[in-house]
Amino acid sequence: MKVSILLENGMFFEAKGFGAEGTEVGEIVFNTSMTGYQEIITDPSYAGQFVVFTMPEIGNVGVNKDDMESNGAWLKGVIVREYVDKFSNFRGEKSLGEFLKEQGILGISDIDTRFLTKTIRNEGAMMMVASTEIHDKDKLQKILKLSPRIEEVDYIKEVTTKEPYIHPHGAWDDKEFKYKEKNTNKKIAVFDFGVKRNILNELTEAGMECLVVPASTPVEEIIKMYEKGEIGGVFLSNGPGDPLILKDIHKKIKKLLEHKIPMFGICLGHQLLSISHGYPTFKLKFGHHGGNHPVKNMLGRKPVVEITAQNHNYNVPENIREVAEITHVNLFDGTIEGVKYKNEPVFSVQHHPEASPGPHDSKYIFKEFYKIVK
Repeated sequence: MKVSILLENGMFFEAKGFGAEGTEVGEIVFNTSMTGYQEIITDPSYAGQFVVFTMPEIGNVGVNKDDMESNGAWLKGVIVREYVDKFSNFRGEKSLGEFLKEQGILGISDIDTRFLTKTIRNEGAMMMVASTEIHDKDKLQKILKLSPRIEEVDYIKEVTTKEPYIHPHGAWDDKEFKYKEKNTNKKIAVFDFGVKRNILNELTEAGMECLVVPASTPVEEIIKMYEKGEIGGVFLSNGPGDPLILKDIHKKIKKLLEHKIPMFGICLGHQLLSISHGYPTFKLKFGHHGGNHPVKNMLGRKPVVEITAQNHNYNVPENIREVAEITHVNLFDGTIEGVKYKNEPVFSVQHHPEASPGPHDSKYIFKEFYKIVK
């Protein structure tokens, strides 16, 4: 199946398709993780984006129900150097190509992903269009020009849960190959902006029962539950898109801050807390996406380096130091990775301590929130 690709900078490519058919427009980014393609593909934070994998061979372990980070795939497309349809893994249940077809997601292979990655690094993340139906460059250019940019679309409405629910289990047990039973003694509310399942697993594992609520939930309901002692805190999840356009969510978080409710945010949640304190985020050139990013933990007597999983295009500004202690710093570019707000029971991190995929150096952060909630 032929796929035609046009980047915003005018570059035109032809490749092969292994997923669904159709025409999609989105932002192109690259991910440097060497494992965990299923978790990346099912992470709602990638809604509106095409993901270029720098790992050249993708598909070799197939797809299974236990490694899903949400109930489906939300991204626009997957771009790989070589796709392996015949998977080989005792946990594999179907091929990646089958899964993408079921989800209506484009799969693109037989393209120079190293060149694409270098282009993104040099020129920055950009919009693109890919199609199995249209192969005329001028027609694709017209589609791309008329389509909204990622920073103009509120993808939270697509990825958030439609109804509240209690997360049912703890973390994955590597010995038993199943999820652990819950063992919790405090309840928190989780604002779902596109929450990853393993974040909920780790919050539960740390002792917190997670009541996951839609992003549209009236903040007054959450405040009332806190005042009645029904919850001990609020978690603000990861999610897709530009945090600056989420005006209604900014207002909700400001009200939660006024009531001094313990809060913890990851990724988008981290950015939203910054904006709600009056410190707007900015967009990075090509973002941080991968499972091997070094972060300096500044909390102890001596700084400790943690290897972290990352997935974000936006960052909090340096002047947030006026209202927060900087707890974590990215060693690739010096950007802020974690903050603890002064005189408030509120903290947040930009990286993903739940990994999935990625290293587990930062899992302790969930226990830190449990201590505040308890």
